[in-house]
Amino acid sequence: MIRNIIFDWSGTLVDDLPAVWEATNHVLAQAGRPEMTLADFRAEFSLPFTGFYEKHTPHIPLPQLEVWFHSRFRAVQASVAALPHAREFLEFCRQHRIRTFLLSTVADEHFVLQAKVTGFAEFLDQPYTGVWDKRKKIHEILADNKLRAEETLFIGDMEHDIETAKYGGTQSCAVLTGYNTLNQLRRAQPDLIVEHLGELREILARNDRHLNSSPSNSATALSPVVTVGGLIFNATGQVLLVRTHKWSNLWGIPGGKVKGGEPALDALRRELKEETNLAVTDIQFVLLQDCIHSKEFYRDAHFVLLNYTCRCGGESEVKLNDEAQEYRWVEPAEAIKLSINEPTRKLLEAVMKPNPQCDQ
Repeated sequence: MIRNIIFDWSGTLVDDLPAVWEATNHVLAQAGRPEMTLADFRAEFSLPFTGFYEKHTPHIPLPQLEVWFHSRFRAVQASVAALPHAREFLEFCRQHRIRTFLLSTVADEHFVLQAKVTGFAEFLDQPYTGVWDKRKKIHEILADNKLRAEETLFIGDMEHDIETAKYGGTQSCAVLTGYNTLNQLRRAQPDLIVEHLGELREILARNDRHLNSSPSNSATALSPVVTVGGLIFNATGQVLLVRTHKWSNLWGIPGGKVKGGEPALDALRRELKEETNLAVTDIQFVLLQDCIHSKEFYRDAHFVLLNYTCRCGGESEVKLNDEAQEYRWVEPAEAIKLSINEPTRKLLEAVMKPNPQCDQ
């Protein structure tokens, strides 16, 4: 049973990625190096961050890099905000008397301000901040607080967090809300990967505060899940694609699970409205797909995918909820050239045929 949780801060409880990215690009510019796109930054950035700077700015002393970074970060950290589900998860921990700690590289001064804005400090038994290499601190935290490693869970968003958990002998959970991609986190081999803390809360509640005690988590006991998805066309014939962490940051279509007793078309309208804020018309069924053990999806699953086309009803202004990180309208012929997940590729190919047929 999990009785103690050690949290990472950045990308786990708060979203500071845009601010850190901007501050890092400021450092690179001051050092005369090219700035990075967000995708490049996520792929390159690692902890301990000294290794990142040794690779990209070896000619600049670390104290100077720190001055450049923190001066810019102070100017932009107003954008840092609590991640969805974080407060509810912390409240869950308090309700179930789970001891909570923080182990983070975030500078003390930035943590104090961000903790005040989010109100998260009151939920933490003890924060350990400004730690450049978490592996050098984990045993001290366990010993000082008399925590049994087997009853302790480390939650983080980076490979370094998972490595720290293994070094300390604790259980590990990776969240997809932060810096590292799904493939990077899989490489670290955590005990569990979740989309966000809301999913982890449900797992712990269902399994009496264990990570994997429920048979439903077993790859050998998958139950098919019926989902609906819509390829939405706008007035100019472009289609809407969304990018999500849980599908390996690949482009795909919005959609989700069909609820018990809910007709498929009602589920489609509900999911599209929730995820994009779009009301759709002219719904047409295109094909059915089985998606089983997809390596593109963040966990093992068996989906029965009901795929449709539809059109925007009225305004086509997209407002994403927290399930997707980015969207774009593109021509169908261009969409199929992007990095898209396999079910979306099959749907686009079917739609672009003269007479798409249901996949039997």
